[in-house]
Parts: sequence; C-alpha cells; structure tokens
Amino acid sequence: MAFLKKNKLKQEENTGFSNNSTSTGGRFINRDGKPNVTKRGVGLLNRYSWYHTLLEMKRSKFLLILLAIYIGVNLVFAGIYYLIGIDHLGGINSGSNLKNFSEVFFFSAQTFTTVGYGRISPVGFAASTVSTFEAFLGLLSFAIATGLFYGRFSKPAAFLRFSDQALIAPFKNGTAFMFRLVSFKNNALSEVEVKVTMAITTEENGKLTDQFFNLPLQLAKIDGLALSWTLVHPITEDSPFVGMSKEDIRNTDIEIMVFVKAFDNVFSNTVVSRTSYISSEIVWGGKFRMMYEPSNDKKKTVLHINKLNEFDLVDIPPVIPAIANG
Repeated sequence: MAFLKKNKLKQEENTGFSNNSTSTGGRFINRDGKPNVTKRGVGLLNRYSWYHTLLEMKRSKFLLILLAIYIGVNLVFAGIYYLIGIDHLGGINSGSNLKNFSEVFFFSAQTFTTVGYGRISPVGFAASTVSTFEAFLGLLSFAIATGLFYGRFSKPAAFLRFSDQALIAPFKNGTAFMFRLVSFKNNALSEVEVKVTMAITTEENGKLTDQFFNLPLQLAKIDGLALSWTLVHPITEDSPFVGMSKEDIRNTDIEIMVFVKAFDNVFSNTVVSRTSYISSEIVWGGKFRMMYEPSNDKKKTVLHINKLNEFDLVDIPPVIPAIANG
C-alpha cells in the first residue's frame, strides 16, 4: 500500500490485540465498546459472570428476565401444589381444573413474596414443607434482586454517545479525521482524556498482518465535558491517512478504536467508554453541524443531543494531502 509509509510510522504495541490478521476475525471493538471476542473452552457457567451480565444488560431486558423468573418459579411451585392435591390447601373451593390451578398459582405467589393473605393455607406435611421451602427461596430471591437493582442504580457510567459516522473533513489548509461525542445525561465529567488508535490490515510477504498506529489528536484532554466535543486528528505527513483516496478507505480493512477516560465528580470515580469505526463508517468529505446555540433569552446554552449525527457533505481533494507539521 503506497499510502502507508511504514518507515516513518511507529506502530503501537500495547493495544492488547494480536497483529496476526489470520488469527482474528471481524472488528476488534464493537460500537458498544465491548471487545468483539467470543470465549470457548470452558463451561457455560464458568464463561460468564452472571453478576456483570445482569448489571450491564439493557433495563428492559433485565426487567423482563426478572418477571420471567418470577412467573416461572410460581408456575413450578403451583404445579407441585397441584400434584400434591388441592385438598392439601385449605380455603380452596374446588371448581374447574383452570380455576383450581389459578388458585394454587396465586397461593404460590403469596407464599413466594411472603405476603400470605391467609385465605388459603397449607394442610399436611407435604404442602407445608413445600410452602416453607418456597418462602425461604422467595426471601433469597428478593434479596438478590434488590442487590442487583442497587448495583445497576449505583454503578458509575460515562453516559457518552458517539457519532454514528466519522468524517474525513476539511481542516485548516488540509484535511483531518473527525468524530464527536457528547454526554447525554446530567452527570458531570471532568479531566476527560481520549486516545485513538488505527488498526489497518496490510499484506507482508503474502501474509496478512494487522498494524496499529496511534492517531495524535489536536486536543486529547479537556477539563470538563459540558458540550459536544469534536475529536480531530490532523492528517499531517506522519499520519497513516496521508495519500489515501476515497477508494482506499472503502477497500482497505481499517478500524479506528476510541478509548475515553474521565472522572465522575458525583461518584468520585474514573469512568471509561469505548467504541470503534470501521471503513464503512467513515464518510469521505463531511462537516459536522453545530449542536448548540444560545437560548432565546441568551442566558443559557442549549445543547441539541439529537443533532449528534448531523453533518453536511463538502468537497475535499481526491487524495488526502498532508498538513505541514507545526
């Protein structure tokens, strides 16, 4: 690849990823920031940390899982009570099979939650034993669910959104690689740092190799993230982008990995966020639109989060020139 001047570019060695392209597949980091790695060779129970999984999954999925477990457990216990016989549950007026099962199901729910309205009660050793165990299981289950709710509520997070596309855009007397991010909640982030690394697949002696290069930013650290932040990598003569054309970017296996670290003032803790852009997510010739403006009374700045991905197409040279250093 003529545009990649290997003798002038220093490769990154601390990315944590292999440079043997035949040993890896797909992008290195998914858009949600998680490594694109599937682990094998251990059992399912050992492969996942269920605590981490339940803390990180989407809220709707988490609530649906809790609801499914709650209904499933009560259906199981209702089936056990039904097999024991409804005559071992005092207070049930026998009716159709559906009515009888619904009665034992709601008795199970009352026992599991330790509510116990008292209309229905276990009679005999078998039903009393099952209800005792169910009440114990219910106490443990709600303790675990409460801990998970607290863990999800109290877990520090960066709450950052990245633009869907990165741009090759005009910059000063040349061009630059750009993307932007914004904090979409009311958390206060300070000492925000960003590191950007390019992974590019090249062929050496008939063997595909992944090479990693640091992309220096015009501004890599800011004191606080109150508005949107456009990250700019000026394409100088030391940039791996120099000499690339639109077709080069489209036809080359490129991934831009982004790592963000910040300090959350409320939690007094460091939070991180990651994402990546591949070749198909890099737009040739674009310019981001402004995301913020003064309020009508000129007393506040209005930040439009919904404008994060808005940009205009602009003309740039067919081959990326270099901006003179300095």
